[in-house]
Amino acid sequence: MGEIQKDGSDWIAQMNDYGKKRQPFIFILDFELNKPIIFSIGQISDNIYYKFNDVRNYTLSGTKNKTLEFTTNPVSYESFERSFNAVKEEILYGNSFLLNLTFATEIKTNYSLKELFDISHARYKLYFKDQFIVSSPEIFVQIRSGKIYTYPMKGTIDASIKDAKNIILNDVKETAEHYTIVDLLRNDLSLVANHVTVNKFRYIDTLHTNTKTLLQVSSEIEGSIKGDYPSNIGDIFFKLLPAGSISGAPKKKTVDIIHANEMDQRGYYTGVFGIFDGINVDSGVMIRFIEQNNGHLRYRSGCGITNMSDCMSEYKEMIDKVYVPFSRKH
Repeated sequence: MGEIQKDGSDWIAQMNDYGKKRQPFIFILDFELNKPIIFSIGQISDNIYYKFNDVRNYTLSGTKNKTLEFTTNPVSYESFERSFNAVKEEILYGNSFLLNLTFATEIKTNYSLKELFDISHARYKLYFKDQFIVSSPEIFVQIRSGKIYTYPMKGTIDASIKDAKNIILNDVKETAEHYTIVDLLRNDLSLVANHVTVNKFRYIDTLHTNTKTLLQVSSEIEGSIKGDYPSNIGDIFFKLLPAGSISGAPKKKTVDIIHANEMDQRGYYTGVFGIFDGINVDSGVMIRFIEQNNGHLRYRSGCGITNMSDCMSEYKEMIDKVYVPFSRKH
């Protein structure tokens, strides 16, 4: 009740209209932009919960009430290898420099989707009608005080590995991947902003999961937003989508390759969701994503493929990203 599902370019006009009126609203934009959802604050259904940093519309316990059971059944290595080889061939032809290849892993757990949402700890969270949940650490863009910011995340390592920080920061493949994404997002921001600069390059974030602690490499990019941005907020997001960190470069051709080689459409996975409070915007990339699928739960995850990628290493990275992010703090 209250949310407006928009097809085609209607979602752009709706976001622009709310922005022009300075009407606070929430947006949920799927990867293919087939089923964008827009709703004004105050009209949200009681079975949709969200969290954007410190802004949330729910009160849950945030504690585990039972021991978490969590098992995974990933796609076979052979299936992954077929897609990997097809993508690697496209890269060798020069059609892509970096492609984020994703798959769904079936999971079994003694927690419901709402319970998993409750215990997860993340910068961005979304529970949508018992259809899917998001517990994402990744900012898409933030707009505040006339500035637009993005924080690409590329490069992950188990923090328990000896000298993990130096290993990930000096990994040649991960470094090249991070350079590519930073360059792509710098160019993306230039479509909607002036004076785009990289403020911080390759710093370390720490992520806690149900199985381990991870180190994640991030950067910060900033630009000066052009003109009366609220009246053009829909157009701005249209120009920036899909998120470069979960598609690749060059973006348009890489997305075509993704559609040809992934097993099904991503839907809301790797889309973006966010909030406009009447002045500023905060938005996240919909990763760490679990969905209901014919009575089963599926966890979506991916890995970045470059010309230096090794198939088994990428397969393991995709599986390593299947986890529940939780800690004592919620």
